[in-house]
Amino acid sequence: MKNKYWLHILLFLLTLVSTTLSGAEWMTGRSILADYKSFGIAGILEGWKFSVPFLAFLTFHEFGHFFAAKIKRINVSLPYYLPAWFGVLMSIGTFGAFIRIRDFIKTKNDYFDIAIAGPLAGFVVSVFCLILGFSSIKSDEYIHKIHPEYKLLKDYRVALDKIETNPNAIVLGESILFKTIKETFSEPQFRPHKYEMSHYPLILAGFLGLIFTAINLLPIGQLDGGHILFAMIGKKYFDILSPTFLVLLTFYGGLGTYTAFDFRGINADEGMSFFLYFGLYVYFVYLVFSKIFDNKLNNFILALAVIVLQLLSTQFFPGITGYSGILAFCFLLGRFLGVYHPEVEDPKPLDMGRMILGVLAMIIFVLCISLQPIS
Repeated sequence: MKNKYWLHILLFLLTLVSTTLSGAEWMTGRSILADYKSFGIAGILEGWKFSVPFLAFLTFHEFGHFFAAKIKRINVSLPYYLPAWFGVLMSIGTFGAFIRIRDFIKTKNDYFDIAIAGPLAGFVVSVFCLILGFSSIKSDEYIHKIHPEYKLLKDYRVALDKIETNPNAIVLGESILFKTIKETFSEPQFRPHKYEMSHYPLILAGFLGLIFTAINLLPIGQLDGGHILFAMIGKKYFDILSPTFLVLLTFYGGLGTYTAFDFRGINADEGMSFFLYFGLYVYFVYLVFSKIFDNKLNNFILALAVIVLQLLSTQFFPGITGYSGILAFCFLLGRFLGVYHPEVEDPKPLDMGRMILGVLAMIIFVLCISLQPIS
């Protein structure tokens, strides 16, 4: 099957436009549709400072897969970019990108090489963006353009530190690597406050690159991390660990959605609606696990067990919460992408060099992951 070059180019250009629009909104903290006059064409075009580095990350990631497949003489498509700008809701302007592998992959080596090439290539771009983003901040002039009122303050960071929670602020959850780069390459007196970090386009692009890298390296199903782990340990053990990781991810994502204290003191007026929504939550978790076992009852029991453990956790650790934003991704994995891995014709194990690279990928995952990515 031949690549439809016009389609790939069109999708890329549309994604460039959509991420530029989103970049302008992140940089200013305002909606273009709601406040178009204050942007103007020049203001909107400023969004390229986010779209270009972020699309560079996506492009390096996908072409890492592409060229690795080409080296293996495996038929593969060019990247399909997915534009997504909502206008009324804050977004990053895209659902990502993907390539289509049109041949059957026959060896663990091929699975491993194609899978690991993408995250490694994208990871390098993300780190470069963060280093450049933090090291280039030499004054507060940029943030003063967004918040002129900060000019009246000796140090706006001191004022913001006095605000324990700010419902209007978007906070980027710092992974180990993000925090290390921030503290190493930024000047402390000009380091952006956590409430203002998302306004800096290079930092935002690098941050999202780390998050996307970590998500892709999750050792579940057909994700890059799933292919890598499958190639390292084989199908027998992978098909045990992969659903286990999905269960743990779902447990964390839903932690705090309902607490043990929610069931106390429910009056008759609110009781029906409460249990209706709780029942929908139970059904949702069941759907996430619906393809782990062939027996539907076993999947339902597993869903109930996870929810009971979530409730018990909130009983013994009041205030504990997970990250509900990951639940939609769990649903996509469990219901559509699947948690198991197809077998290969040649089960020959990986060599030592690839095993070391696999461990490196796991280390990168740990360095990039954030338990509360965006809040």
